[in-house]
Amino acid sequence: MKRIFAPWRIRYIMSPKHEGCIFCDFPKENRDEERLIVHRGETCFVIMNNYPYNPGHVMVSPYRHVGSLEDLTEDEALEMMTLAQKTVRVIKQVMSPDGFNLGINLGKVAGAGIEDHIHLHIVPRWNGDTNFMPVIADVRVIPEAVEETYKKLREGFEKLTSP
Repeated sequence: MKRIFAPWRIRYIMSPKHEGCIFCDFPKENRDEERLIVHRGETCFVIMNNYPYNPGHVMVSPYRHVGSLEDLTEDEALEMMTLAQKTVRVIKQVMSPDGFNLGINLGKVAGAGIEDHIHLHIVPRWNGDTNFMPVIADVRVIPEAVEETYKKLREGFEKLTSP
């Protein structure tokens, strides 16, 4: 059996799991770096996925606790897409992906890990990111620590939104 070591992941594995809704609670805490919030808008914010599918995997979520697409206000829906545009622009600038997957999982059957609070996933993709590891070994290798990706994305948003 072959082993792959990712020692930085033990911190996440051993950490206590959040009891409430991360999309409601984390923005209220004012600990953006620790909670991986890379950008805040008026009605929505951008937060990194702590267990990313690929480096740079983020989510856009409204601050308000709402579980369905049709229950978003017009302002929330508009800002969710506007932040998605800005996020794609930032990720292109700081990570140079070859493409993206964007999606909303509505309901547990659709794959929603947190089904009561809507969020839009943005996953950068690179040619060859589906190499032999996930195909043969059912293992995904994330080549960059979440903290390093956070710094890149945060700086990218600061540059994009600075006058």
